[in-house]
Amino acid sequence: MTTPASDPSGFAAGEAEARRLDAADPGHRHLFHVPPADGGRYPEAAYLAGNSLGLQPRATRDELAADLDAWSRLGVEGHLEGERPWLPYHELLTAPAARLVGAAPAEVVVMNSLTVNLHLLMVSFYRPAGARTRIVIEDSTFPSDSYAVRSQARFHGLDPDTTVVRLRPRAGEDTLRTEDVTAYLAAEGDTVALVLLGGVNYLTGELMDIPAITAAGRAAGAVVGWDLAHAAGNVPLALHDWDVDFAAWCSYKYLNSGPGALAGVFVHERHLGDPDLPRFEGWWSTEAATRFEMTPVSRPPATVEAWQISNPPIFAMGPVRTSLELFDSVGMPALRERSVRLTAYLAGLLDEVTANRPLTVVTPREPERRGCQLSVRIGAGSAAGLAKRLRHEHGVIADAREPDIIRFAPVPLYSTFHDCWRVAGSLAATVEVNSW
Repeated sequence: MTTPASDPSGFAAGEAEARRLDAADPGHRHLFHVPPADGGRYPEAAYLAGNSLGLQPRATRDELAADLDAWSRLGVEGHLEGERPWLPYHELLTAPAARLVGAAPAEVVVMNSLTVNLHLLMVSFYRPAGARTRIVIEDSTFPSDSYAVRSQARFHGLDPDTTVVRLRPRAGEDTLRTEDVTAYLAAEGDTVALVLLGGVNYLTGELMDIPAITAAGRAAGAVVGWDLAHAAGNVPLALHDWDVDFAAWCSYKYLNSGPGALAGVFVHERHLGDPDLPRFEGWWSTEAATRFEMTPVSRPPATVEAWQISNPPIFAMGPVRTSLELFDSVGMPALRERSVRLTAYLAGLLDEVTANRPLTVVTPREPERRGCQLSVRIGAGSAAGLAKRLRHEHGVIADAREPDIIRFAPVPLYSTFHDCWRVAGSLAATVEVNSW
């Protein structure tokens, strides 16, 4: 790829190719609000930060307004009346959420936020006993997960510095090899109570081999859970068939449900209805049919809804429902196919840009080992500073993780090949050749 400074005609030819690819493979950008550009020569931003916060679907505003209208018209009667009564509202999200993650409806519920859900799940599934006390995470796990597992260790009277095992990539490598995870579990599995990894690593964009690691963890006698914050809506999932014990994910990244949106939970059916499994409970943990009998003892259903505690926030659920309906209509297989094409196109452009600049793509090259995110390590300056320049000088919105990683996520629902072309051109124009 050439840049404006080196070959204007070649750069224009590259743009024409990006436009041609978009015409042949348009995606669903028209269904979303795209922010205006804050720099550069194009009216819309090249938005590649959907791995941090997804764009707003155009349908969200009207759908949310309809739920608000029900409140204004019906008052308390909205719990049982109207187009979408509130009492069973969360059930509208169950089937599409289950299809999204490859689960049965009884195994999935939308509730709370991601880390709250992880804590509620660890109440049930982190049960240290004897020598089996360790929690295995990746060293580059998202800080919230690190805080959560360390606090769980302390809650059980254990030393988090020895209880939490942080698996690191090999020297000189950026990503964690599956064989190194499974080898650790084979060697030390009798000390491991819980494996809790990110399905797609937030920093590097690596897609972990969820079925292989799950099988290794369960063979070692450990419980295996997954944080799918960067996997749900990004890559196809089959949690039930992969025999995952539990999982949790957020809805504000690839699921485009708005900042701080409600999260999701999966618990495998083999655990459902187990009376010996400890849980924290509340009003919504009991059977719906007997909820208003107001009895003092809970009668939890044999579904994941037994992990619910409070009645669901309707106006927070609305955008999640709208988004899940969109995923249902498009389908993850089609999105994954487009994602592979779009990310490969960006990866090819980045190969040319990074060849003689202090920039290194740290995400695995193989499509089966990554989602749509490509993470680039910068060799000089600040990642946040580079992201700021890309936005204000070129209209490219990316996501920085200090000190040296900038993340580009061409989301298949709304990103374009032209967006990817703009990313590569803006990097080439902003980072000097041979500047290390």
